Amino acid sequence: MKLFDVYPLNDITIARASGSYLWDNNGQQYLDMYGGHAVISIGHTHPHYVQRITEQLNQIGFYSNSIKIPIQQQLAEKLGQVSGKESYQLFLCNSGAEANENAIKLASFHTGRKKVIAFSKAFHGRTSLAVAATDNAAIVAPVNETGNIIFLPFNDGAALKACFDENQDSIAAVIIEAIQGVGGINIADHEFLRLIRQLCDQYGAVCIADEVQCGYGRSGKFYAFDHSGVEADIYTMAKGMGNGFPIGGIAIAPHIKPRHGMLGTTFGGNHLACTAGLAVLEVIEKEGLVKHAQVMGVYLIEILKKVPGLRNVRGVGLMIGFNMPEDFKELRKVLLNEYRIFTGEAKPDIIRLLPALNISKTDVDLFANAMQTILNKVSN
Repeated sequence: MKLFDVYPLNDITIARASGSYLWDNNGQQYLDMYGGHAVISIGHTHPHYVQRITEQLNQIGFYSNSIKIPIQQQLAEKLGQVSGKESYQLFLCNSGAEANENAIKLASFHTGRKKVIAFSKAFHGRTSLAVAATDNAAIVAPVNETGNIIFLPFNDGAALKACFDENQDSIAAVIIEAIQGVGGINIADHEFLRLIRQLCDQYGAVCIADEVQCGYGRSGKFYAFDHSGVEADIYTMAKGMGNGFPIGGIAIAPHIKPRHGMLGTTFGGNHLACTAGLAVLEVIEKEGLVKHAQVMGVYLIEILKKVPGLRNVRGVGLMIGFNMPEDFKELRKVLLNEYRIFTGEAKPDIIRLLPALNISKTDVDLFANAMQTILNKVSN
């Protein structure tokens, strides 16, 4: 049997990893400035994380949600403390797409409505509702097409007001990434997020903050939406939540009430996943990684703005993007193949940086120096 060929692959096989570094099967070292799509939040193979999972695996790895799993409540309590959302409720699942799927479904249950507002360049996942709310026709299958999603321009308050005025009591939810990842590191204006909150309150809709990529401390706050000074009704999360172990979740405001059978999952909230999630939060808290992400982000952005040729350097915390020089679109390939540095992309010409939240200043400098060397060569 062959693998189903849906991924364009670099000809690299990673054999081991530690901190912000990777080594391939030939012993070649790489600096990881992408964290496997923002998944690696506390560094590869963090000792506390490895110890926690090993100990749990030696006890029990899985049983279903038909029994009490105390570590689920431990994770919920720690997440409430670290995120500042102690009054919220936690539903656990396995991925970002699942988190967004359940968030939209829950909003519809809560309101009894069908319409969902999403935005241009949004990416919310590849499952049925999540992909319908994703602004990429190439990954929306005919069966996913629905008239219930309304796409509006990102950061366009007038269009948002007009949509609510027109649809009024049919809007179930607004879903937004406070910082769009796949869309190209596009940052929502704080005023726009506050307007979403205001209109959702006015019309009885649910405000969903998709924090799958921009959340979990990456922006210098636990949730990027909260930079606006207002709160969402539902926060979705996944990538950095388990540092590589599959886990997702939604934090749900107390006014949204559960009932048995409303949501469900086989693997969500299993013992190993919760252990990984708890280990991540313990490291984030103990090592002060939310603040560290903010400080390192400011430092790196300031350096990159001085690199000749880079266009539109932007970001918040350790979620950073920039456009490659017009005449040098091979920058990402050069970084990987000649300087052994992994970065991400957003098509057609944007590089995304999503390193571990505990990346060191030394490693940030190594990346910045490589950028300066490459682009100085190009300009000369």
